[in-house]
Amino acid sequence: MGVLKTKLRKGDTVIVMKGEDKGKKGKILRVERITTKRGDAVTKVIIEGINFVKKHVKPNQQQQQGGIVTMEAPISVSKVMLICDKCSKPTKVAMKFLKDGKKTRACKQCGELI
Repeated sequence: MGVLKTKLRKGDTVIVMKGEDKGKKGKILRVERITTKRGDAVTKVIIEGINFVKKHVKPNQQQQQGGIVTMEAPISVSKVMLICDKCSKPTKVAMKFLKDGKKTRACKQCGELI
C-alpha cells in the first residue's frame, strides 16, 4: 500500500463519510503522511472537533500538570470528502488548468474553482 495522494489542503471544510463520526463536518487542521509499522506510508488528516481520543500525559516543562488530555486524532483521507463552498455538497476534486498555465482544484459537481 503506497501513499494516498490527496487533493485536500489545510483549511478545507470536509465531511466524514465513514466511521464513528459519519456525517460530521469540520475544518482540516493538518495533513500528515504517517509511516506504519510495516513501512507503508499513509496520508491522514486531523479535523477540528472530530475523532477525539484521550491521552495520558506526564507533567513536563511545558505542561506543569499531567493527567488525561482530550485531543483530535488523525483520520484516513479515504474516509473524508471535500465540501464545495459554492454548492455546499460533498464532492470529488478535479484538476483544471487556467489560461495562464496554473493548475488549480475544481468541484466536480458544479465546476467552481476551489
